[in-house]
Amino acid sequence: MAEKPGYYTLLGLPKDATPDEIRRAYRQAARRLHPDANTEAGETELFIGIQEAYEVLADEIKRAAYDDSLPHEPEFNPPINLNLVYSRSTLPRLSEPQMIYVLVELIAQPDPDSILGAPLNVCLVLDCSTSMEGELLDTVKASAIELVRQLRPQDILSIVVFSDRAEILLPAGNRLERSVIETNIRMLQTSGGTEIYKGLEAGYNEVRRNRSSKHLNHIILITDGRTYGDEAQCMSLVDQASQEGVGISGLGIGDKWNDVFLDNLAKQTGGNSMYVSKPKDIRQFLKEKFIGLGQSFGENVVYDFDTGPGVQLRYAFRMQPETSPLDLKAPLHLGSVPRDVSLNILLEFMIKPVPPDVNSISIAKGRLILDIPSKISPKFTVRLNLDRPTSKDPDPFPPPQEIVQAMSRLTLYRMQERARQDVAEGKIKEATRRLQNIATHLLSQGNHELALAILSEADHIQQNLAFSEEGEKRIKYGTRGLLLPVVVKEKTE
Repeated sequence: MAEKPGYYTLLGLPKDATPDEIRRAYRQAARRLHPDANTEAGETELFIGIQEAYEVLADEIKRAAYDDSLPHEPEFNPPINLNLVYSRSTLPRLSEPQMIYVLVELIAQPDPDSILGAPLNVCLVLDCSTSMEGELLDTVKASAIELVRQLRPQDILSIVVFSDRAEILLPAGNRLERSVIETNIRMLQTSGGTEIYKGLEAGYNEVRRNRSSKHLNHIILITDGRTYGDEAQCMSLVDQASQEGVGISGLGIGDKWNDVFLDNLAKQTGGNSMYVSKPKDIRQFLKEKFIGLGQSFGENVVYDFDTGPGVQLRYAFRMQPETSPLDLKAPLHLGSVPRDVSLNILLEFMIKPVPPDVNSISIAKGRLILDIPSKISPKFTVRLNLDRPTSKDPDPFPPPQEIVQAMSRLTLYRMQERARQDVAEGKIKEATRRLQNIATHLLSQGNHELALAILSEADHIQQNLAFSEEGEKRIKYGTRGLLLPVVVKEKTE
């Protein structure tokens, strides 16, 4: 019989967890595992264990007695290796603000007997509004049928179609009558307008029916249009999904959809958004997305942290496996740790003036939390505290090459972000100059196709004082796609 997990393991906490961390971990676990929201076998027992763990660890006397009994409890071994690279070895004591960058790498350490990825609990939420008629819908149908044929017996799939109303085409389940499903998919027709909230809500409810820490729970939204008037409802639902460990990714087709909105939907749950200009690319996107989900080792990776005094997180970006900007409020939802590729995050912090009598700066203190579906107790935690010593003089060493490479590639993406902002503020000359600089850099690297597209868009902005919808998305996702894997070397204790 497997040994019963300890209280710290049940709550996903290190043994030096603070009372506030214990309370937060309990609240998060209680929301996730409450019997009213879970029918999965074993989840009720786990919820009872969570309550018992909290009752002991939240009481100072009971916790001390429990800690005294721990020599016989197996040591907590985080299932990942954590590597850090800082842009500076020391922070100079300056009378003005300064920036520091931290590259965080998480590398999976799966057990030898843990080979297969977690079973999927995925809902496809498909836009079937009138604008999808023709080749777009035909390609979506063919892609969905292909995915149905590739599902493993342990996977759970549901399909929701929406326009100005939502319909459950395939209820969540893993005993699929595939011939019937394929027939239903082929009979799909377009109608009405685009109301994304109705599709998301139906998809979320389908995933939630079988949501479990033993599954990879995810929604994939495919749309070619904008939603109007229900954005706040969508974001409220996304917030709830993020608390329950349900990821959301989006695919925008063509040039009429709202990329900022889709990005916001995805980044709050650790998902990602993508753009395809041609229907034929839909199939490749879905294929790669399902392969990526199936190869996941750690799910719902969250960095729950507090910045130090005078420190502000200014920017956060996932460099791999799926490039995406991240939300800036704690906790940060980082995505998933694949089995064969590391999860890399670049963080940018602003440090206020450092007084001359301060010897070290606490940048951020917190913990990484993730689910390992293959484990008996899937919740794991590892400390992640970021700090730097200070010095009288500037750091004499150049930034590590890993940081330089990451910043170089991210700079192009951030330049196009600023160009978009310039256009929104009416700064047309500044915007075109930024785009021309990006194009020059790309030409020097031999990326002629994207460079020429950017130069063409710069001309369009000068003549029309605005981005074209297609050009804006092509530049944004084109520069995002330039980001390459980053290797880090410094290992934490």
